Amino acid sequence: MATTKEFRDYVLECLSFLDEVTCKSMMGEYLLYYKGILFGGIYDNRVLVKNITENQRFQLKQTIPYLGAKAMLFLEDLENKEFVKEIILNTCSNLPSKKK
Repeated sequence: MATTKEFRDYVLECLSFLDEVTCKSMMGEYLLYYKGILFGGIYDNRVLVKNITENQRFQLKQTIPYLGAKAMLFLEDLENKEFVKEIILNTCSNLPSKKK
């Protein structure tokens, strides 16, 4: 099942407090970027962030975005802006910057 455009719009609205969040369409799903750094995506109407060691402290449920992919962390409560912000900033600060 592909992510609906309505859910994508809802996610982007929830993340609008972070000025530089963008998304790119990818085979019916969406990749999420913050300041050009890929931190997660929207898969089957679920927001998932990269599963990195530094994110283990958040104790989020792990799930697979699609068959054959590595497990990612399921970000369920998009309404909790402080928690969402902390996870996104933590993820991006521990990933390499986009090469130019």
